[in-house]
Amino acid sequence: MPLKIAMLRPWMVTLVSRLRVFAAVLLIGPIAATTTLPPKATAQQATAQQRAAQQRAAQQRAAAPAKAATTNSVVATVNADPITEKNLADETVRRYGEGVLDGMINRYLILQACQARGIEVTKAEVTEEINRLASKFRLDMNSYLKLLQEERNISPAEYAQDIVWPTLALRRLVADKIEITDEEYNKQYMARYGEAIKCRMIMVGERDKAEAIHGQAAADPSKFEALAKKFSEDESSASVGGLIPPIRRYTSDPDMEQAVFALADGDVSGILPIGDQWMILQAVRRIPAATPPPQTMPLIREQIVDQIRDEKVRVAASELFTRLQADANVTKVLGDSAEMNQHPGVAALINNQPMPISQVADEAVRRHGPEVLEGEINRKLLTQALKKADVAVTSDDLTSETTRAAVAYGFTKPDGSADLDGWIRSVTSDGETTQDIYMRDAVWPSVALRKLVESEVRLTQEDLQLGFESAYGPKVEVLAIVLGDQRTAQKVWQMARDNPTPVFFGELAQRYSIGPSSASNNGMVPPIRKHGGQAAIEKEAFSLKPGELSGIVATGDKYIIMRCQGYTEPVVSDFEAVRGELVRDLTEKKVIELMANKFDSLKDSAEIENFLEIALKSGGTRR
Repeated sequence: MPLKIAMLRPWMVTLVSRLRVFAAVLLIGPIAATTTLPPKATAQQATAQQRAAQQRAAQQRAAAPAKAATTNSVVATVNADPITEKNLADETVRRYGEGVLDGMINRYLILQACQARGIEVTKAEVTEEINRLASKFRLDMNSYLKLLQEERNISPAEYAQDIVWPTLALRRLVADKIEITDEEYNKQYMARYGEAIKCRMIMVGERDKAEAIHGQAAADPSKFEALAKKFSEDESSASVGGLIPPIRRYTSDPDMEQAVFALADGDVSGILPIGDQWMILQAVRRIPAATPPPQTMPLIREQIVDQIRDEKVRVAASELFTRLQADANVTKVLGDSAEMNQHPGVAALINNQPMPISQVADEAVRRHGPEVLEGEINRKLLTQALKKADVAVTSDDLTSETTRAAVAYGFTKPDGSADLDGWIRSVTSDGETTQDIYMRDAVWPSVALRKLVESEVRLTQEDLQLGFESAYGPKVEVLAIVLGDQRTAQKVWQMARDNPTPVFFGELAQRYSIGPSSASNNGMVPPIRKHGGQAAIEKEAFSLKPGELSGIVATGDKYIIMRCQGYTEPVVSDFEAVRGELVRDLTEKKVIELMANKFDSLKDSAEIENFLEIALKSGGTRR
């Protein structure tokens, strides 16, 4: 069947690279950077003339071409056919250029603001900040950076230069505007250590329902716990009679806090609007204010002051950054065909200073080069295979594949024809995938592989018969328990054998199964069909009679226990009535299987030299 981007095989997912968004990791939204930290400039040195000179130098550096991104040095070969750095740069900019440019502009504006005020953020300060952030997670710096690399694919250099440095720079820029008052400190201290009220809560979505419940609770407050269990729509608190964490001052909605602290133990509040919900609270008991040991007060004060400062800095930095963007004279050229014609080779004009596309390309390749290069290697393999087979991919082929995808995913017009506009809006709705990228990275590879294998598709009568049995034949209805280790499986199987009832089996599934579906549905799972790709499970299931318990079926790293509930009746008995549909579906299934095998074969038999990957593994870089 046609392939939507999110459902592609791993090799196609590589082709359909997505823009990583560094969203709000510290203070503000995505901030990218050039590849070096800003030059040093102390407040004492930064006279007006020196600051102007530094700014001109920074602008000149920003305008200087990044030669590595535009050379014809070879970064990979596919069967001796080269992929140059220029090829890689062009394709990386195609996918990531505009996002990288936004980050570079933001970084440049921060740099200019720092230079104008003689502010310097050193590498030592960046390292110290990373250590501080790591300690919050009880990690050393190396472990923290490794975690970022593994979990978010952010390299240490990228994290230091593109995220931590801009954050520290913005903090320094707004530091003189941050003042913490005694009132602010006292409120935060009360929020942590002040008096609290332990409460029960009833939350509902309709005012009329809230009024009916409130009437009962106010008439007999002793029934509040039972009313919460019965009526509250907040499941987590309803299950414990409406109990919620204690409410302290200055931690939530002021009106709610005022209402709660006015209650005596056992009293019921009025009906409180919270967003689009309605809340009723009952005071259970007062919790006296805590009195920390005197020796801990300096640390407590430091923690509270840091918390207040961090929040104030976050707000002030965000406001400053917004002003920097608003005050700057920025023209984005990249992505605007008219501007690109007027300013060839330029990605943006920042305060009338050009930022060349080559510099953006260099930055984009530094971040995304390896994944884009893998996609270009795959494209090269397919292009070579098409040429060898004397087969071409035409625009009509691409339209046909897009149409097939639209129909397969339900994007049709009232007359049943494909709604291509709706489908394209869907696949580009993430704001990152353009129509060009979708056609190039999803549709074209799918069409290319289909063209390479379509002549190999053969359907036998046996294929049709097996397909008929799978789609329309009887299925086994079972209860199932999925276990993660053999010892537990043996224990559960023994218990199921000793008490052979479906109710008890369902209880075992709810208690022991690691399969979400069976655990949450008392063992119920979809019926098992023949030839569905789970041979061991199918063989065992179809050998059972209603009421029988299966043995323990090992499949992969899981262990399955089944209880047969019965068999479904065949949906269709006339083979010829569904032959056409079977031929269509089975042909498509075979095509998909052959496409996957074809690509694997091309990859296995190719002579591929990925010099960029080799350089990265050896700790070096080609950039």
